[in-house]
Parts: sequence; structure tokens; C-alpha cells
Amino acid sequence: MLLWPIIVVPLIIFLLGNKRYRWIYILYKTLPRDCITAYRYIKLNWRITSFVKNKDTVPSVFSRLVDKHPEKVLFHFEDQTWSFSQLEEYSNQIAHYFKSKGYRKDDTIGLMLENRPEYVGIWLGLSKIGIITALINTNLVADPLIHSLTVIKCKAFIYGRDFSKVVGNISGFLNGLEIFEFGTIDKPLIAAAIDLSHEIPNQPTAKLPEVAGITPRDKLLYIFTSGTTGLPKAAVISHTRYMYAAVGIYSLADLSPEDTLYNPLPLYHTAGGMLAVGLGMIFGLSIALRRKFSASNYWSDCQKYQCNLSNYIGEICRYLLAVYKPGTYVEHPVKKMIGNGLRPQMWEIFVNTFHVEGVYEFYGSTEGNTNIINIDNTVGAVGFVPRYASLVIPVILLKCDEDSGEPIRDDDGFCIRCVPNEPGILVGKIDQKHARTEFAGYVDKQATEKKLLRNVFKPNDLYFNTGDVLVQDEFGYFYFKDRTGDTFRWKGENVATSEVEAVISGVAELKDAVVYGVQIPGTEGRAGMAAVVDSDKTLDLHKLAKGLKARLPSYAIPMFMRITDEVPMTGTFKMMKLDLQKEGYNYGRIKDRLYFFDTKNGEYLQLNKELYEDIMGGRLRL
Repeated sequence: MLLWPIIVVPLIIFLLGNKRYRWIYILYKTLPRDCITAYRYIKLNWRITSFVKNKDTVPSVFSRLVDKHPEKVLFHFEDQTWSFSQLEEYSNQIAHYFKSKGYRKDDTIGLMLENRPEYVGIWLGLSKIGIITALINTNLVADPLIHSLTVIKCKAFIYGRDFSKVVGNISGFLNGLEIFEFGTIDKPLIAAAIDLSHEIPNQPTAKLPEVAGITPRDKLLYIFTSGTTGLPKAAVISHTRYMYAAVGIYSLADLSPEDTLYNPLPLYHTAGGMLAVGLGMIFGLSIALRRKFSASNYWSDCQKYQCNLSNYIGEICRYLLAVYKPGTYVEHPVKKMIGNGLRPQMWEIFVNTFHVEGVYEFYGSTEGNTNIINIDNTVGAVGFVPRYASLVIPVILLKCDEDSGEPIRDDDGFCIRCVPNEPGILVGKIDQKHARTEFAGYVDKQATEKKLLRNVFKPNDLYFNTGDVLVQDEFGYFYFKDRTGDTFRWKGENVATSEVEAVISGVAELKDAVVYGVQIPGTEGRAGMAAVVDSDKTLDLHKLAKGLKARLPSYAIPMFMRITDEVPMTGTFKMMKLDLQKEGYNYGRIKDRLYFFDTKNGEYLQLNKELYEDIMGGRLRL
């Protein structure tokens, strides 16, 4: 009796049933990718487990690198080079000074400074005595800046001389904070400030005795991020979290200590200050810093410092293509680029124009546990998780309401997992025992609670809600679709609409305002637009523009203004905003008065046909 028909026939029937044969093709297409990823993922977990087992902190890991290669260049900056030992000694001086001033473990100090090696030296030095450094967005002014300093209960504030005017404008609200000015030429511009640049060189460079009680899970930094509503939120970054971010990028992008990374991104952001700098602090890469991003100098800087690796956000890619047209040959040594926001439409154009071998597009958030990465140059993908590996990497898409973004639940009250190619809200399972799945949350406990989803697939399970809608195809690749809630992204920054609405209402004498993001052809993210009710025709646009400039970061000022007699109140408030968003700034269809913000003059100009066509045709640079 032949056994093979008994085995093969049922197998064929099983595979043909419900198109299970498709899995053979999926495995054929993805197995090489998944094997490479599995190998790198094992190394990732081994590395982070080693750090945790050794009870390492960022200063302890960095100190070992200093011992290993003290004279190796850590930072290239303009015409300077900083070795590992130089940063170690500078950070020791910072630690000695602030300890002598009476600051101690778990105090918080705010830092608002441009990109430079001392920026890293300051927070590293403070961490050596257990102080938490809050990295303040250098675009903040007025109320958002006051909020950022007060919500984290700062004991002191360090700011760069370039920001003395902004700090001076809020000096009456600092409530007795000790303030330190960095980069003083003669004397501090604010009378009450201490000249930090004068004080630090007088401090000893020797390592301090280890502070008792500093653990890997202690807070290292606060990095501010905009959630779905409200003012900036302080995300908690522990030593373990910081190390895991560096370990993840280093392992999955297959990097080497011999690499040199170009970083023009701001050091107060996760991408620039944690992912990029972390590669130097944890693995010994050399980092070329630029004070502020410049499209015209991007590739020449890479050539100057011989960077074979660089980072990006989507806006940077667009600016580079605007400066260097397709077909232009640009000489540079960059082989790999790591970042997020490279639009699928410009992906291949960008790669071909600048002859980059590998683009490592990733998805993640400062505070979240849903970090994924694209390691094989699949155009448009922000990362992948094989569909059979969701138990190992619990990053999942849930069905959600298209308008509200809220997860849809079944009759038993549990969430419903999306099928391939179905848009859904991205969530990540929380397990505080492991660095890759933990969620430390925000300083604000209520803000933390809003990001949690309970009873997702079974009673009492817990997931982190990203607030982003993505799509996953049958091969496991994720593609970003949209951001839910009242937040949009512009100029590489998150903008909380409720914050902008509150400022507009205050400046415009309590007039109703609705803020939302609108798409502009050829740009990344969404530009801000506001619909303001002015039924009595008393709105002063000059006063409004001046007030917004004084109270909002430049990226949060609405690019478009729609002045209307009333805003329809039918349906929910979110639905009303959705309708306005769909209408956008269409000059030919909207009867209300439309205005465009002229960034050069800081005024709102009435939108006319010519200006509208220039915007739509990409002839007006935004």
C-alpha cells in the first residue's frame, strides 16, 4: 500500500483550502529577509540583555569606550574635533560643578541649546550625579516654553546665549529658577544668569565617585513630544531606553564602530539626540554634528568629515532634491541613510539622484514600544514584522473608526485585528519586564493613561496606542497612512491643534477657532490651517499674525487662515473639523475669505488665484 497519496492528497487539499497555498509564495519571498533579520534581532537582544545584566547606565558604557580608545574622535563640529576623553573630562567638570552647587539625584534641569558637543557633555555630566536633563525644543517661546519648564518641575535652566531674548521674555515666570547662560562673550545678557562658560573650565576633570542608587531604569532624560492634544508632553527616557534605541538601530542596520555618522538633526529630538548620538555614546561611532541643517551643505559636510552614514527626516530629503535636481552628480561617501518620512513618491528618485546604497526607513515614537525598521530598501515601507512573528514582536494593527481613530470592538468587547491591506491603528503590547516592550510614559500621568489600551485581546492585557493609522501587506511590510487625533506633522515637528486653537482664541479676543492639517503638493506632512469665526468683521489679521509669532513656534503657525461667519455645528466636533479639512484651502470652491502666511514678512496675505496656483505648482517655497 502506497502511503504518499494518504499524506500528499490531504496536504494539497489543506493548502488549496482558503488559499493557504499563498503562504508558500509568501515564505519564498520573505524567508531570506526574515533569516537576516532574525540573526540581527538575536544580536540585538543579546546586547541589550548584556547591558541589563551588567546593570549598565549610559555613563558606565561610555566610560568603557573612553578607556578603550580615549583619543578616537567622537564629534566633528565645524573645525573642531572632540575625542572620547575630551567629552568625558568635560562631562566630569559639569558633574563636579553642579554637585558643588547642591544639585542631587532626581533633580531636573532644563537644557535649551543649539547643536554642539557641549550639549551632550552637559546632559552626560548631569546624569553622572543622577540629575535628569529635560531637552527643550529650541523653537519654543512664551507659554509652551513656560509649560515645558514647569511641568517637569525644573530646579534650574541652562540656555544658549542665542536664546537669551526668548528666555528674557519669560523671566518673570521662572519662579526663582537658577538660570545659566552658555556661550557668553562678555557677560550674561540676562542679569540674573550665571555664566556657565566661565564656571566650567575651573572645575576638576577627574571622574567623580559613583553616586549610590543610580540604576539602569532611572530617568536619564525628558524628551518633549506632542501627543494627540495639548501642550508638549515630557516623555520619560531611562538609561535602558536610551541604550535600547542605540542597540536597535546599530544591530538591525548592521552598523560598525568604524562608521562615521552625519547628524544635522536637532539634539533635543529623539532622532538626533538619542538615535544618532546614542550610536557614538554606546557603540563608539564618530558623529559629525551641524549646528543647524543646511541643504546646500549637507553633502559637502559628509564629504568633509568622510561620513559613510547619515540620518534624515522626510523634509530633509525634499530640501535636498530641491537643491540638487535629478541627474546631478553629487560626490559623497554616504552608503547608508537612516531616518523616517521619506515619501514613497520620491524614494527611488532620491536614491538614484544621490546614489545611496541603503535606506533604513524606520517607524517609532519617542515614548512608544512599536519601533520597526525597513532593512531591505522596500520602497515606501516603514518597517516589517512577519505575520507569523507577531507573538515574538507584538506590533499589531487594530480595526478603527475612520473618523475618530478609536479601536472597534466586537460583541465580547475585544478589539479586532486587521487583515492584510486593511488600514488600522498601530498598537504594541506592553511588558515592563523587557526593554523592547516597556512603556515608561510621560511625566503627566493623565497623558500616560490616554496612550494605554486595556482588554485588547483578552481581559487585563495592556497595549500602547500610537495614534497612527498604518497598513500591513501580506509580506509583513508596514506603510504609514495617517495620523489620528488632533495632531499633524509639519517641518518635522508634531503640532497639537488644541494648543494652536487656544492661542488663536486668546489673541483674537475669544473668537472660535478650529485648527487642522492640510496637504500641500510636493511637501512632507500637513501644513496648519485655521478656520476662525469673525461674524462681526472685527478680526485684526496683523495683530493675529504678530500674536501667533510671539506665542507659537514657527512650525505651529497656521500657513492658511479661513475667515468665516460661522462654523457648522452639526455632528460631532471632530466631524466638523474633518469636513473643513477635506475642503482645505481650495481657492476656486471656498467662498470664505482665505489668507496665506508670508513667512518672510510675518503677515497673512489674501489668497488669490495667482498665489494659489504658485502653491499648488510648487513654485512657492514653503
